[in-house]
Amino acid sequence: MANLLDELEERILVGDGATGTYLHSLGVPDGACLEEANLSRPDLVTRVYEDYIAAGARVVETNSFGANRLRLARYGLDGKVSEINWKAARLLAEAAKGKDVYVGGSVSPLQFRPTDPPLSDDDRRALYREQIGALLDGGCDLLFLETFPDLAELLLALDVFQNLSNVPVVASLAISEEGRLGSGQDFQTAFRALRQAGADLVGINGTCGVQASLNLFDRLELGPDDLAAAYPNAGKPEFYEGRFNYSASPDYFAANAPLFVERGVRLLGGDYGTTPAHIAALAEAVRDLKPLKGGKKARPLRVAVAEARPAVTTPPVEESLLDRLKKKPVTIVELDSPKTLSMEKFMEGVRALNKAGADAITLADNSLAILRVSNLAAAMMIRRDPEMTAIPLLHVACRDRNLLGLQSEAMGLGALGFRHVLAITGDPAKFGDHPGATSVYDLNSLGLLKLLAGMNRGLSAVGKDLKGKTDFVIGCAFNPNAKLFDSQVRKLESKIKAGAQYVMTQPVFDPALVKKTVDAVAPLGVPVFVGLMPLLNARNAEFLHNEVPGISIPESVRESFRHAADDKAAAEIGHRFAATLRDEIRAHANGTTGGLYLITPFLRYEASVRLMEG
Repeated sequence: MANLLDELEERILVGDGATGTYLHSLGVPDGACLEEANLSRPDLVTRVYEDYIAAGARVVETNSFGANRLRLARYGLDGKVSEINWKAARLLAEAAKGKDVYVGGSVSPLQFRPTDPPLSDDDRRALYREQIGALLDGGCDLLFLETFPDLAELLLALDVFQNLSNVPVVASLAISEEGRLGSGQDFQTAFRALRQAGADLVGINGTCGVQASLNLFDRLELGPDDLAAAYPNAGKPEFYEGRFNYSASPDYFAANAPLFVERGVRLLGGDYGTTPAHIAALAEAVRDLKPLKGGKKARPLRVAVAEARPAVTTPPVEESLLDRLKKKPVTIVELDSPKTLSMEKFMEGVRALNKAGADAITLADNSLAILRVSNLAAAMMIRRDPEMTAIPLLHVACRDRNLLGLQSEAMGLGALGFRHVLAITGDPAKFGDHPGATSVYDLNSLGLLKLLAGMNRGLSAVGKDLKGKTDFVIGCAFNPNAKLFDSQVRKLESKIKAGAQYVMTQPVFDPALVKKTVDAVAPLGVPVFVGLMPLLNARNAEFLHNEVPGISIPESVRESFRHAADDKAAAEIGHRFAATLRDEIRAHANGTTGGLYLITPFLRYEASVRLMEG
């Protein structure tokens, strides 16, 4: 068989269509692991391969898209990574035997979930190496690294591949209709970076229909030696009776094929919603077409460069706490909004904390998944108080809003002039007071940090120019009480890399842990506000120690509470212990290295005021 790259110099090659779409139509149920069908239903997988080959596909991909250890573990299949990938390649190699067809190994991004453990670059490399190695052992002629929304992740996977094989590799981007990746780069920038990194072909798949894909190639400047691939979807999806349906017909798909060739595309297939019928029509449409090296001259991107836009300046403009930290010690105080519509005590507490010198009032976002008044509404009430000097600092949790909702909320905060946010994943809804509620988790805290940092550059999650920039001062959480402290530090490093500008910790109840925390965070170059929660009584201490994840209270302290004569004596024990921790925090987290983060329990703001005045 001819060499793929040599053949692309002379003719247009047709790829296959959607594997998952076709497997579902053949009876694989929704929600099942498609890649597991390589083992349990090899007949169906082979039929998919054979039908696409019969339709005219010269480049066919293995049924291995999500067959990495991380994603297979969600189905209890993490021990079968090599078997599933090897089998996918062998089934395709057998189907292609004696035919003029290239066997392409399909590899997806890892796709982390909020519940997945943090992974280092070395960990991620190992996951890619395991999957790619099994595909190559199974007999793949080339590799597809496809549907990547993050350029850095794709470059990492490409580097892993290049250390394993020299067969051709296609690097395919999941790029938005706006022409940008989720990681912020435009198509041209990403294309050039991948070519320079050694990708033989660079293309797009998985996000856009035919017309949107053509528009993306209008903006791409191809050189005479550049090889481009396009796998558009069959239009936009419609969700009907529990399934996504795509309306673009095979004839429509084929009618637009010459327009891709005019734009320099050499490898042309289909993605979501496409079937063998689409590929058959496509193969007929391009049969006599020749490659156009370099394609048509690129049309300039019509949107202005986001970085040139002015920042949102809706008054009042908040002073950055990071700037304030350079001039004086900074204290952040958390005061949860109430569980009812009675706001009087809450506002009374806000005023008392403000008078005691709080630099910021931080407002949780339904912490512990307990229903409370919206923290944005509470922040608006704080701002309206004419005597208020404390800045509202809003927690933004990923639990209750999907990607659209999170962006809308963030844009609203920016438009109203709120700057200070704390990005958190959020406690699962099933553990709160509405256990039947659904947790969304389109993003975790790391993804939210990247989203907020992107908005500070003037871009939405899909790269859309927002025609202005937010000016968020972005914080992240850190749990020093975790058993694997070093693992939490590595996770924190990833958060800072994603855009976090300061750190707020879970409450610390061990003086030695205060110093350990500051020593670990300070070298990362961002200030840390160490959490301090005054304890009220024995019941409060035992509940926090035994029932709240990530909190550990020394046995000696809990024993002191058990011997308290009454609630007043218990409160005094709690204050003395908290004052000791406060002094330890101020001794270590002082100046630009950090400050104090007081967490007020049960609206008992008097305890926080007393610690501040002390």
